[in-house]
Parts: sequence; C-alpha cells; structure tokens
Amino acid sequence: MGIGIVLGAAFSNFIDSLVSDIILPPIGLILARINFSDMFISLNGNYYPSLSDAKEAGAATINYGVFFSTSIRFLIVFFSVFLVVRQLNRWRKPGQDPINAMTRKECPYCCTPIPSRAVICPNCSTSLEMEYEQPSLSVHIRKNSSSSSFRKR
Repeated sequence: MGIGIVLGAAFSNFIDSLVSDIILPPIGLILARINFSDMFISLNGNYYPSLSDAKEAGAATINYGVFFSTSIRFLIVFFSVFLVVRQLNRWRKPGQDPINAMTRKECPYCCTPIPSRAVICPNCSTSLEMEYEQPSLSVHIRKNSSSSSFRKR
C-alpha cells in the first residue's frame, strides 16, 4: 500500500506538470494569450493585474482559473485510474473472488457457475428446485446364477 501511495503522489506531480506546462499554455495561446492561473474575480471591487498582487493586498478572490486547471488535472487522473481498473478487471478471472465462489454452485446439466439461491439455471433454463443426486452404478450378484446385473439407483 505504501508503494501505491508513493506512486500516486509521483503520478499526481506528473499530471500537475502535464496540465500546467503542456496542456494549458497552448489553450491559453489559442484563447487570446490567457494565463489560467491569473483568472480570478476580486470580491472587494478593486482591480489587480495578477492573482499574486491580489493576495499581497489581502483581497478575497474567487480563483476560477485555478479551479479550471485543477478540474482538468482531476479528469486526467480519473480517466487514467479508470483505464487501469478496467484493465485489471479484464485480467482477473471470473472465479477468483472468494466470496463470489462461496455463493455459487454449479448447474448439474451445463456445468456453469450459477448463484447458489437460483432455482432456474440462466444458461440452460433447467429447473434446479430439487437437489439432484449423481447417478451411481452398482453391481448386484444373484445367489442362484453366476451372472451379474447392472442397475442404476
């Protein structure tokens, strides 16, 4: 778990740099040279040329440019985690989950795993209300003859 936290922090820094240094500058250039980190609304009504100037003056601000860049970072991380989890689920075999394996039984006709409380198999539509015994083969020998007969129980 510790390795995952360290890798997550490194991945977060990587995404932060990707958004701040690679994705947002071309978007800002296309949108008339906008710097997203300096997009804010001053709540005291005064004009400040940059966000750092407003913070030095102690003005309360709504930093929607920072929020926009943080939203892009979140979407990239969310999409990356989605792809990783989706791939891990593809690699995992269906019978690997121990809780799922304990709550399943096998259909005696089509041999596929089904929920243990199922009364009809969803794969072959067999009614499973009664417990089926596996047929066994037994040998019976008659006292008066030497031949044996086979009979199913």
